[in-house]
Amino acid sequence: MNTITDALKSISQSDSKTSTKDGNNLGKDDFLKLLMAQMRNQDPLNPMQDKDYIAQLATFSSLEQMTNMNTSLNNFLEHMSTNLLQFSELIGKKVSYIVVSEDGKTTTVEEGTVKSVERNSNGFKVNLTNGKSTYTEYISTISDIT
Repeated sequence: MNTITDALKSISQSDSKTSTKDGNNLGKDDFLKLLMAQMRNQDPLNPMQDKDYIAQLATFSSLEQMTNMNTSLNNFLEHMSTNLLQFSELIGKKVSYIVVSEDGKTTTVEEGTVKSVERNSNGFKVNLTNGKSTYTEYISTISDIT
């Protein structure tokens, strides 16, 4: 009996509701199904060694962690690029922005033309042609330069 062949047949015959395959790529559900099929179809006179089982579980754990990290990184990059692209549309526009006094008691509205946009730990910073800068949350008006 060839356990790998039997395991692969078992996977192909099993219900694949929880797994999605892209061509020849196997997901974590497929990996678990393969491992379970191997255990079910192993030779009772020559069972899988503990070290083999532990190695497969470690591989599965690594696969799951890499999948989760990849998903998180893709979500982060999508969010970051979307916001930066969105704010880059401000370049060359005239903006009005709120300036809060150092004591926090008064506010004034100033204007400037956006020269560049950057992201830092405080958010998205808009650099203006007049040498000043502000954060996007203080922008109150955006208009074309006339």
